[in-house]
Amino acid sequence: MRRAIPVLLLSLLVLQGCSLLRRGPEATPKPPAGVPKPPRDLASIPDAVPRAEPRSRYGNPETYEVFGKKYRVMKSARGHVERGLASWYGPGFHAERTSSGEPYDMYSMTAAHKTLPIPSYVRVTHLGNGRSIVVRVNDRGPFVGNRIIDLSYTAAYKLGMIGTGTAPVEIRVLQPGDASSGRAIVTTPVAPTPAATLAPTLAPTLAPTPAQAVDTPSLGISSRFLQTGSFGSRANADAMTRRLAQSGIRNAVIREARIGERVVYRVQVGPLDNAVEADDMVERLRLVGVPDARPAHE
Repeated sequence: MRRAIPVLLLSLLVLQGCSLLRRGPEATPKPPAGVPKPPRDLASIPDAVPRAEPRSRYGNPETYEVFGKKYRVMKSARGHVERGLASWYGPGFHAERTSSGEPYDMYSMTAAHKTLPIPSYVRVTHLGNGRSIVVRVNDRGPFVGNRIIDLSYTAAYKLGMIGTGTAPVEIRVLQPGDASSGRAIVTTPVAPTPAATLAPTLAPTLAPTPAQAVDTPSLGISSRFLQTGSFGSRANADAMTRRLAQSGIRNAVIREARIGERVVYRVQVGPLDNAVEADDMVERLRLVGVPDARPAHE
């Protein structure tokens, strides 16, 4: 009987090893109600391919303000390279209007940036694992801490950062016809840089002055509220506000909106007076399981 025990243990280890080998890449979580099911193989969704496009009619003011900070949109992004933290946003914003006016599609290869012209195409390289993708910038953000780009769910999945939420990246603006544009590649990983020491060429902010305060278009982005989710059911929105209240976040409101023929209920937290309050609230929300809060669209 004693001789059988090691054999049994060995069999269990082999089975466990086989199970681990079958896990493969990050699992695709089940989308919430109202969000379409993801394609069968997210990794096979092609990267964005840079092409010549006119500047979007929306999302490209000379300057704008969010949470008390003013930003200047670049006139030209040719040759722009930046390093910092990437984050991603997903189900809570699917089908919502982006700053360009296009609906957000969490399964497309898109991104948000604070100051690149809309649209722009950028190669995003994960500095930890060497994975690299190309995305089309069609939205504004992220307006949290030292993050430099907000990726769609699929873009984040292909970079391998769904589980971590953020990752150190390099972004490089591409032009139509650039070598390797529109083609996913894997490079040799760069030694990870501690997040605290990442010093990117941050999106330029403008010190508030009376002269600038008169012309800061809103882009349709609220400068005082963070959105934690958008629901097709009022009951689900009510459940989210109760969950937040139980965690000590009692300034959540529900706003009804219409997207096409569909009515949605947006859960938003605020008002928040400045960027410091917004950053603090984003961290509080992250700790209670809401990792992708971002400024609400008005």
